[in-house]
Amino acid sequence: MKSKTDPRHAARKLALASIFCWLFSEQNKEECQILSKELLEHNETDIRLTDFIVEGVKTHLDEIDKIIEESAPEWPLDKISKVDLVVLRIAVFELVFGQKTPVKVAIDESVELAKEFGNDTSHKFVNGVLGTVVELAGVKNNE
Repeated sequence: MKSKTDPRHAARKLALASIFCWLFSEQNKEECQILSKELLEHNETDIRLTDFIVEGVKTHLDEIDKIIEESAPEWPLDKISKVDLVVLRIAVFELVFGQKTPVKVAIDESVELAKEFGNDTSHKFVNGVLGTVVELAGVKNNE
């Protein structure tokens, strides 16, 4: 598991909580980020990375969802757990659109988030779908 003081992992956790909040509640993006930061109690967070991920997911949501649907055709979006779906959306954004994070890091981070916030099989599901995303989308490793 990632160190609790890793600012980039903390940024992804904050992005997960913020995106989950604005997708599945009546709160706006700014309120969600403030609430999420308070709940997660992270002092060392890479806020620029959080903002980059949240804005990127919001901007590319339809395209991201299409990629997830193509990569997991037997799992309609409404049947994927909400936490797993947000984890996948973050990862697909980072892999396909953000292109700042090395492939291995994006997948590892997503698997860690799935272990931390998902159910017992979330990490396996997320890992499998992301492997297909990398294959289908022709993601290049940007190390």
